[in-house]
Amino acid sequence: MEEEARLLDEHLALAALLRAKGVGGATALKLREAFGSWRAALTAPADAYLAQKLGKLADGVAKACREAPAFEEQLRTACERKAIRMVAYGDADYPSYLAEIFAPPLLLYVRGTLVPDVERIAMVGSRRFSKYGEGVAQSFGEALARGGFTVVSGAARGIDSASHRGALKAGRTEAVLGCGVDVVYPPENGKLLAAIAEHGAVISEYPPGTPPLPAYFPLRNRIISGLSRGTIVVEAAERSGSLITAEQALQEGRDVFAVPGSIYSATSQGCHRLIQQGAKLVTSAADVLVEYGIEPQAKPKKKLPAMSKEEREVYQVLSNDHPLSADEILISLKKDDASSLSFLLLQMELKGLVEETSAHGYVRVTPT
Repeated sequence: MEEEARLLDEHLALAALLRAKGVGGATALKLREAFGSWRAALTAPADAYLAQKLGKLADGVAKACREAPAFEEQLRTACERKAIRMVAYGDADYPSYLAEIFAPPLLLYVRGTLVPDVERIAMVGSRRFSKYGEGVAQSFGEALARGGFTVVSGAARGIDSASHRGALKAGRTEAVLGCGVDVVYPPENGKLLAAIAEHGAVISEYPPGTPPLPAYFPLRNRIISGLSRGTIVVEAAERSGSLITAEQALQEGRDVFAVPGSIYSATSQGCHRLIQQGAKLVTSAADVLVEYGIEPQAKPKKKLPAMSKEEREVYQVLSNDHPLSADEILISLKKDDASSLSFLLLQMELKGLVEETSAHGYVRVTPT
């Protein structure tokens, strides 16, 4: 209990110290080395800073120290009320892969269970995704989780969310946020984040209540890649945050994998550029698992629901990634009864055979 209390006190002091003007991660580490602990650094008088030749930080730290009691009490209360843990750089449960990167976050806020040395793989991609990309992300996420990986992503709309959902079907997943771990962003992901916290962890370097500001997202990308042995880019435009994550992974000597797509798809151009630059092309999760010497686990295939002759004809003209409008389906079938087709498509949707896209096209659903 004494050790737990000491760690909590150091975590709170570090959180307060990081609020001081001029104190970032590297500087905070220097302060701990100079004063012996973060609490000692936070409460040291100005002359002690001058003696350590750190006088330019004295005013900012003194202000943070004055504000510390109220801030720390507020932080302690929020963490207790919302079941948030703090894990600091150097703690036994701080992930070892993350500790190796150039600028590791000194303090992590965690909802759920952070396992320090589990095998992790990152999956990232576009917020503006295709049905193809969504299907790939879900199937990769599920297969990688089944193979023993914890799938790490950013819980953003699109590929990130699909990757988490796939992983939740078979194992663990972790979401790294660009806001506080108690903030639901995007707003529609409340249930998903709750499930991730229950079957993995929701992680951030920002204190509870921190809003999702644009500047925070590129910074959180280094944590996504830093936690992981490799990063898989499923869909990415020529300029995207996913490519930033991939570049950070490369800078840290981590593996980068890219999933190819159509040469006509804007959301695949970034992946194709990564492949041209040396990223490993992968067309299945098995490619990634084999790379790490893991035998892929076969998943029992589900059978298609029974279909009538008319349903089978429609199913056969559809594809998984190229939506067809009702008119295009009629042309393919060489028929002209639009009302019968509308009823048939509705029945097929209820059976889980087809899905209507936001643009009112139809794609086939393949059981997974």
